[in-house]
Amino acid sequence: MFKVVATDYAAEFERWTDALNQAKALMPQCKRLTQDVRIYLCDELIFLYSREHKFPKYIGAGTYNRLARLFIQEALEEEETSGSETGMPTATPCED
Repeated sequence: MFKVVATDYAAEFERWTDALNQAKALMPQCKRLTQDVRIYLCDELIFLYSREHKFPKYIGAGTYNRLARLFIQEALEEEETSGSETGMPTATPCED
């Protein structure tokens, strides 16, 4: 479970993609140095954006790679779901 926290905002999300999209939507609201947007996985801080830094920070060793894999997995699941709803065949990875 992912939790997005910002000034006057807190929400929980099941998917990393949804949490990241919400955090990105909240970024423009960070006008002062003391305001930030954070994403927690359970109770562990994994993402931080503030005006102090040019780019968001991924906190913890291997966090970026783990979240990138999760992002890809969620995208593939979403593609499979949308393909099965429309009756279209889903793409499969090419084998060498």
